[in-house]
Amino acid sequence: MAKQPKTDSEERASSKKVGILKNLLPFFTPYRRYLVLAVMALLLTAGVSLVLPIAARRVVDGFGAGDVEILDTYFLGAIGIAAVFALGTALRYYIVTRLGERVVADIRKAVFDRMIAMSPAYYERLMTGEVLSRITTDTTLILTVVSSSVSWFLRNILLFFGGLALMLWTSAKLTGLVLLIVPVIILPILFLGRRLRVLSRENQDLVANSSANASEALQAVQTVQAFTHESPSRAQFAQITEDSYSSAKKRISVRALITMIIIFVVFSGILGVLWIGARDVRSDAMTAGELVQFLFYAGIVASSTAALSELWSELQRAAGATERLMELLAAVDSVQDPATPKSLPREAATEIVFDDVTFSYPARPEQAALDHVSFTVAAGETVALVGPSGAGKSTVTQLLLRFFDPQSGKITLGGLDLKDLARTEFRQSIALVPQEPIIFGDTARANIRFGRPDATDAEIEEAAKAAAAHDFLTALPDGYDTFVGERGVMLSGGQKQRIAIARAILRDAPVLLLDEATSALDAESEAAVQAAVERLSQDRTTLVVAHRLATVKTADRIIVFDDGRIVATGTHDELVAQGGLYARLARLQFTEGMAAE
Repeated sequence: MAKQPKTDSEERASSKKVGILKNLLPFFTPYRRYLVLAVMALLLTAGVSLVLPIAARRVVDGFGAGDVEILDTYFLGAIGIAAVFALGTALRYYIVTRLGERVVADIRKAVFDRMIAMSPAYYERLMTGEVLSRITTDTTLILTVVSSSVSWFLRNILLFFGGLALMLWTSAKLTGLVLLIVPVIILPILFLGRRLRVLSRENQDLVANSSANASEALQAVQTVQAFTHESPSRAQFAQITEDSYSSAKKRISVRALITMIIIFVVFSGILGVLWIGARDVRSDAMTAGELVQFLFYAGIVASSTAALSELWSELQRAAGATERLMELLAAVDSVQDPATPKSLPREAATEIVFDDVTFSYPARPEQAALDHVSFTVAAGETVALVGPSGAGKSTVTQLLLRFFDPQSGKITLGGLDLKDLARTEFRQSIALVPQEPIIFGDTARANIRFGRPDATDAEIEEAAKAAAAHDFLTALPDGYDTFVGERGVMLSGGQKQRIAIARAILRDAPVLLLDEATSALDAESEAAVQAAVERLSQDRTTLVVAHRLATVKTADRIIVFDDGRIVATGTHDELVAQGGLYARLARLQFTEGMAAE
């Protein structure tokens, strides 16, 4: 069984720890040299930061001793150290930021590559808007963390421990006093950090829901406006957005509370230590330079601690984003290719056999879309599937393309079980014209070429002529190179249908699937396309799904479906003579249709 994506409530309840970020390591492996350079630059800048307080001590003590030559030397040395620090910081920024962009680009490609291959069963429970949110929003969050937060996190860890060690070397007494406040800093990080992690995950989920809702509404904008549903759609999006904002407020409040507690405790502690140190200087227990050095290190440790608390919350947010992305990368498809697939030659016999097939959609397991269906389509034969809406006709084409696997029974193509074939290979032998034509936001030429990317312009125009699309395409402002808009919004339903048919004709596959291919055409275009389809199907195995019986009267055989079962088979004349469902449908469409005319 496929691993189904979790529901929002399940995802929010299962916040994982920052350790999940280790799942990103395979994406860094190809760029080890950049990692090495980044670590070297990180060590250089951290080391320089820890040397500066020693230089400050020398300057203060030298100034107190009145040794101007030593003072000048240390000032010049400090400038040199500043130059090295600037160079190291710039190098670290360049390497880490470039590495972050490269890794996130790889993650986006990996997630998209995984998602584009998932069968439709996977998307029955996960909205595409949610997937897009993870590819964009979550990867952007990871980019921020990888290109800056992780680098700063590691740098501040080095500064924290290095500064602590040098504090101890400078004054064990004052260091011991400083360490007394460490538990007071750690406790709120541990306690409130857990709450922050949960809120971060909840906020990310709500942002994803908002993106999915907006995507769905905008993709159906014509339907929304046609039904004057703008106000309810606005209200629904506003509610989801406000929920996201409320969740973000909670997260920000917790984070602000952590920051406030830590800053207050740290700086109060530093002031206390400064007071004790000043008394030691007055009693000659330590020099003024040593106190300055210690304060520098205490400041480094304090700022590192505050930064670590801030960065820890960023890492927790990245952990939530990583978890969501890893779920996509680890998703198991319910439809799997065999380990050693058999080969289906493109020129092989293309007989289609459904052998006692029973199938229910994953979202409706209790309802059989096909119930013990058996039929054969001989190589080169044209068979039509007819019946009422929801009878199971289109399900046949989805199973033949192996978008789903039946719960029982077997489907063969050219004598081979589809489960023994690689999907990308046997689908090359099939051309599909879907019930709802899919037009991409590109030129008309590119949309037709989608059927066969290596096709020439001449072949594209021949396919368009065969699909009765050439005339309207040449009449467009830029002809075949006209941009047709997102989902083909610049085209009519019939024009989109004819481009989809031209795409299938161009594919020139031995098996042709037509799912209501002429449903959106006017009478004249339908006649032209029907003639093209008849010519195209002469030497191909053709499966036609149709509601309009006029388009299938010339089929070699007609299979009548009702409620997921085959109820009759024969030619048009035979089925009309038999009576039953087909004869009733034919009477409704032909007799009453002519009467209406």
